[in-house]
Amino acid sequence: MVAVRLGATRDGEEDPPEAESCFTVFFVQREKQECWRLGMLEFTAPPKSQLAVRWVNALQSWIHHHGVTRPKSLLVFINPVGGRGRAVEIYQGQVAPLFTLAGIHVQVLETCHANEARDYILQQDLSDFDGLVSVGGDGTFNELMHALINRTQQKAGGSENDIDAELLSPRLRIGIIPAGSTDCICFATVGTNDPITSALHIVIGDSQPMDVCSIWHNGKLLRYSVSLVGYGFYGDVVSTSEKYRWMGPMRYTYAGAKALLRNCSYEGTVEFQVARTEEANPRDQTRCRSGCVVCSESSKQLPAGTEEENLSEPEQHIDGEWQQVQGRFLAVNLTSMSSACPKSPEGLSPCAHLADGTADLILVHECSALSFLRHLTRHTNGSDQVWRKPLPPLPLSPHRAGGRT
Repeated sequence: MVAVRLGATRDGEEDPPEAESCFTVFFVQREKQECWRLGMLEFTAPPKSQLAVRWVNALQSWIHHHGVTRPKSLLVFINPVGGRGRAVEIYQGQVAPLFTLAGIHVQVLETCHANEARDYILQQDLSDFDGLVSVGGDGTFNELMHALINRTQQKAGGSENDIDAELLSPRLRIGIIPAGSTDCICFATVGTNDPITSALHIVIGDSQPMDVCSIWHNGKLLRYSVSLVGYGFYGDVVSTSEKYRWMGPMRYTYAGAKALLRNCSYEGTVEFQVARTEEANPRDQTRCRSGCVVCSESSKQLPAGTEEENLSEPEQHIDGEWQQVQGRFLAVNLTSMSSACPKSPEGLSPCAHLADGTADLILVHECSALSFLRHLTRHTNGSDQVWRKPLPPLPLSPHRAGGRT
C-alpha cells in the first residue's frame, strides 16, 4: 500500500474535502516484465457515518507502524544532461507525484557540473535525510555511492587510501531512477529500466544489499564499483565514449564499433584466488531474483541502527594459493552482478549474485574481430561461451609492449 486519501480520485483530481463518504487506497500493482504501476481502489461508506474517516485513519496508522523502512525525507540528485537529457522531465512528470502522494519530504539538487553531488555529500549535513536518490545513469549513481562510502569512512576516522581498512555500511541508502545512457545497475537490481517502478520501490522502502568492489593502483584507491570492471575492450569503449558525450547513448555504439575494428589485445598476467562458496557458482544456472536466498542471507548482516556500523564480510571459503593466467587478452572483466541490461537481458555473467561477497572473472583471450563480434552478439541470447570463476579481490599486471600498456 502506497497511500490512502479521503475522497475519490478521478483524472488526477481529488474531490473536495467535504466528500467524506468515500476514500481511495493507492497500492502497488505488479505488471509484466517486472514493471510496477500505481493502482487505485475507491471505497464508499454510508453518508454521515464517519466510517470513511475511521478507515482512512486506521489505514494511515497501519502504514506508519508497518512501513518502518519507508523513507520520510529524501535528498534527490538530478543529472540534467545525462542520457538523452530527459532526467528533469522524468523526475517531475513521473517520480515527484509519487513521492508527494506518499508524503515524502524531498530536497532536489540539479547538478551543474561533474562531482557536484560528491562535494555536497561530503560537505553537507545529511542527518535529516533517510536516503539519497540518483536520477541519471550509472555514472550518477557511482558518484553518489563513492561519496557516501568516503563520507562514512571519514566520519569513522578512516582513510580511503587504506587498503586494509574495513569498510563501514552507510546509514543512508541510495535509490536509482533510471534516466541515463546506461542504466545497467538499475536493470540488474530492479529488473527493468522503468522510472515509475523504481520510484515505487523507493516509496515502499524496498532495499537490496550489494557487493562493492574497490579498484586500486600502486596503493591508491581509484574508485568503487558495484557492476563491471573492465580492462581491454570495455575499458577502451568507455574511454573513447567520453570524447563523444554529445552523441548521447549512441556514443557507446560508436565507441564499441571503433574498438571492435581495432581488435586490440593486451598482454598481461591475471592472478586470482577462487572463492569456494556453497551457496552459488557461476555455472549452477541459478538466477539472482526477488527473494534470492543467497542475497537474503547477506541482508541479515545489514545494521539495523541509525549509526554506521561494521558490516562483516559474507562467509566464504578461499583457496590459499594464487592462480595465474598469462597471455594476450581482448577483455579482462570482473563483475559483481550479472551486468544485465535491455540489450543483454542475461548479462555478462547470468548467474552472478548481487550480494554473495564474490565477483565473477571473465577472460576473453585474443581472437579475430569476427569471433569477438560473435562473442558480443551471443550476449543477447544467453549462450554459455566464456570461462568464469567466482573470485575475491585480484591483481592485474599489464605487460608493457610496443610503447603502450
